[in-house]
Amino acid sequence: MSKESLAISQNSFYNRGMRTIDTKEISNAVYRMALRAGLRLTEGCHDALKCAEALETGAAKFALGTILENERIAREEQMPVCQDTGMAVVLLTLGQNVHLVGAGLSEAVDDGVRRAYRDGNFRKSVCDPLTRKNTGDNTPAHLHVEIVGGDKVRLVFLPKGFGSENMSKLYMLTPAAGREGILDAIVGTVRDAGSRPCPPVYVGVGVGGCFDSCALLAKKALTRDVGTHHPREDVAELEREALDRINALNIGPQGFHGKVTALGVSCEVAPTHIAGLPVAVNIQCHCIRCEKETL
Repeated sequence: MSKESLAISQNSFYNRGMRTIDTKEISNAVYRMALRAGLRLTEGCHDALKCAEALETGAAKFALGTILENERIAREEQMPVCQDTGMAVVLLTLGQNVHLVGAGLSEAVDDGVRRAYRDGNFRKSVCDPLTRKNTGDNTPAHLHVEIVGGDKVRLVFLPKGFGSENMSKLYMLTPAAGREGILDAIVGTVRDAGSRPCPPVYVGVGVGGCFDSCALLAKKALTRDVGTHHPREDVAELEREALDRINALNIGPQGFHGKVTALGVSCEVAPTHIAGLPVAVNIQCHCIRCEKETL
């Protein structure tokens, strides 16, 4: 067998059952999602804000009405729904039967972000942590990749503003803290933040894993639709109780006091070490922008 025939044979063997995707498709998907996310709230966020407005009175009701009016104008005029168009967070799930060709994955994702922030006239907010020199195009994106079965690429785009990100916390609790310790960490984080993260907030919680993976769990929790609950009943009950306790804080919309300090609490869990109980609380402001696509 010639070298050429052997190469063709090997290529056919290795690519059997594989699906080829050019990373340009991923770049274009990120571009589309980033543009949409900058201009609109999620449907679940909009509905939750409308429900909150119906519950509130006085200054709290006025604040929510203003937020909803701002959303309407942004949608109709195709303008950013918030001046903080965020740091680009991309959660990418890659099927193990996908063969990527073209530019590198990170390069493709950054290209999509760069083009979207340019064409959308979105604020560029990414800089060097020490010199504070702006990168000028809102890259690099914060990319997380997970390999799973199948031949699909699933993308989630979350533009994360830092007024709320700065209010987030990671706790390394001891197992003795238990369920009550988890609740105290969640509620305490929101209480300490007060009006600074522009409530009503959405609270993403990670429980378990280790120092780094726990924080990622909390970030993933923020990509769930507002009002959804974890399939495990004990985790769903934790979400409901945390939300009730947070809304009893009476911080209210924009800190004007009221019944709705948080629109929801979403919690993701993972096994952890017998000696630890990591808890991460990632705060999201009322401006929930999250887009998803599958290739």
